[in-house]
Amino acid sequence: MTDRAKIIAAGVGFTAAAAAVTAGVSYIITKTLLEEALDREEPKVMQKAKRRITGTFKETEAYAVALRLAEELEKKDHERVEMESRDGTKLIGHWFGRDDAERVLIAMHGWRSTWAWDFGAIADFLFDNKCSVLFAEQRGQGESGGGYMGFGMVERYDCLDWIDWVNGRTGGALPVYLVGVSMGATTVLMASGLDLPENVHGIVADCGFTSAKAIWQHVCEDNMHLSYKVRQRVIDDLCKQRIQYRSDDYSTFDALKYNTRPVLFVHGADDTFVPVTMTYENYKICHAPKELLIVPGADHGLSYFVEREKYENLLKEFWEKYDTFSF
Repeated sequence: MTDRAKIIAAGVGFTAAAAAVTAGVSYIITKTLLEEALDREEPKVMQKAKRRITGTFKETEAYAVALRLAEELEKKDHERVEMESRDGTKLIGHWFGRDDAERVLIAMHGWRSTWAWDFGAIADFLFDNKCSVLFAEQRGQGESGGGYMGFGMVERYDCLDWIDWVNGRTGGALPVYLVGVSMGATTVLMASGLDLPENVHGIVADCGFTSAKAIWQHVCEDNMHLSYKVRQRVIDDLCKQRIQYRSDDYSTFDALKYNTRPVLFVHGADDTFVPVTMTYENYKICHAPKELLIVPGADHGLSYFVEREKYENLLKEFWEKYDTFSF
């Protein structure tokens, strides 16, 4: 081999090695991002980057208020419920029943959150307005079983199991509403495409995203400044291994095309985690009766803090309109 050929061969070898290293690093980053999205145990490296993903809520006065209200909700007298889902996963709920209830709410919290955190601020309003409430702990989080979160694709079926539990407790005599925040909102919207019992009278979706793929792409490109396109195949393969779904196997669009239940859509206009455009998209594709509340100045999940009176009035109007609605 000539000296020139040796130099070229060495260069090709170095380039191949560099490409292999780059590919390996990219895979590790992608795997870590997927673990952050789905795995119960959060990767330690991602804990440091969380602020870039979820914003700076901990630095606001509302954070201290939300923390206090969450602690107060947890301490209120209620029944801890344990049941087995249709796929055998242990699910935990918190039942606040009222003898004079006029309706039942099944509340689904968000990604890496808790039932008390997401609903602590609004809980007293719900109780004061004669709502019995079942606060679910989403699978892969809290005390519920499962090693992974399903971004609504899996949890939508858990909604059916909780509806069955509620109807078993109440005799199915009361109207039921599915309520969710963030990933919980996506969960209840995805559940709307299932064969729901007739006494499910409506859905309230606060700052939900449209699909796992859409929110992951947004977080990668807009929050983390990483290319999603070059990672999508690996993400989908890992996602399929964990929850038997790829990131775009089901979306709120797929559900809302068939949904017949009224939906109240809520979103903060200044949401830095889930773009408000996703709620506009969900609202547009929904052909069932629908209402829309966009709150200027509200970040992710904070619409109730910013526009409490408007939020409450819209909820009361929603119930008044659909509590006796026939499907």
